[in-house]
Order: sequence, then C-alpha cells, then structure tokens
Amino acid sequence: MIKKQKRTKQDDSRGFFRFNYRKCFDFIKESKNHIYFMIGIFFVIAIIGFIFPIFFKEQIFDMMKRLVGMFEGLNAYQTVALIFLNNLKASFMMIVLGFIFGIVPLVSAIDNGYLLGFVARYSVNSNGVLVLWKIFPHGVFELPAILISMGLGLKIGMGVLLKDPNKNRTFKRNFKESMRIFLFIILPLLVIAAIIEGLLIYYIG
Repeated sequence: MIKKQKRTKQDDSRGFFRFNYRKCFDFIKESKNHIYFMIGIFFVIAIIGFIFPIFFKEQIFDMMKRLVGMFEGLNAYQTVALIFLNNLKASFMMIVLGFIFGIVPLVSAIDNGYLLGFVARYSVNSNGVLVLWKIFPHGVFELPAILISMGLGLKIGMGVLLKDPNKNRTFKRNFKESMRIFLFIILPLLVIAAIIEGLLIYYIG
C-alpha cells in the first residue's frame, strides 16, 4: 500500500493562494478587451491633457492645493495610510459602481487621464522632464491596479446591458471574480504603491 502524505497547513495555504491567483489571472485574461479599452481611453486623454492643459485649470489647481493641505503635518506612516485608503476607495468604487452601465469607471478613466496629463505637463514645465521619475516608481504598481479596476467595472456594466436570460448569473459571476481580483491583486499593488509614494512625498516632497 502507498501511504498518503499528510497535508500540512503550509500545503493548504499554498493550494489556497494557487487556486485563487489562477482564477484571478483567468478572469483578467477573459476581461482583457475591457481592460485594454480603458487603458486606451486613459492614455489618450492623458496625452490630450499633456498637450492641451487648458481645461478646468482653476478647479485642478484648487484640488491640488487641497491635496497638499491634506498631507501637511502627517508623519510617514500617516502619509502612506492616507494614500492607500484613497486609492483603495477609488478602486473599489470603480468596480462596485460599474454596474451602472460602466459609466463610473469610464468617467474615472477620462477624469484621471486628463488630470495625469495636466499635472505632468505643469510639472515638466516647472521642474524639467526628470521630475517624472517621481511618478514612475509607484506608478508601476498603482496604474495597473487602477486600470484593472476600471476594466472590471466596465465588464460588470456591460454584463448588465446583455440581452441574455442568464444575465443575473453572469453579473454575479463577474462581480465575484472582480472582488477576488480586488483582494488578491489590486489590494497588494496599492499597498506597495502607497508605501513608495508615501515615502517619496514624506522624505523628498
């Protein structure tokens, strides 16, 4: 007789994460067209914001002043926590509110894309192109998390519009898998991004 190997908690833990990450990547692959669409919208609008930083100037500068004020007097830990919670809330809402026909993530892609381009243009004009290196380290982690959230929100919204007798089942599955990705991929990416961005803001400014 062949003795069965005794499973350990470590084996169970590895199996749990392996299963969930496989499901995450399968659903991301299934949602790639929605994610690519949001990436396209985001970067096209960002380019427009960089080339034509002429819209909503006063509102954007007012918002930037408020953001700077929010970080005044905070220590490094508080700065990281504030950035993380803001990004976490934004990503979560883009997924959850995607059921409104994908309008919220689409508006967010346009809004945030233009804001990124606008701020990048004024930063380059004021401090030179090398200032963009400050965006790159945390952007490597933050942008994929945000863009995946937008794509998943759009997929959920498009599922609502389907003329399909199984529409409710499709919606529930899309929402469940999106929440799985939120927990296992988006949340960790936002933690890393917040740590990098928070420390850069606190120690470099």
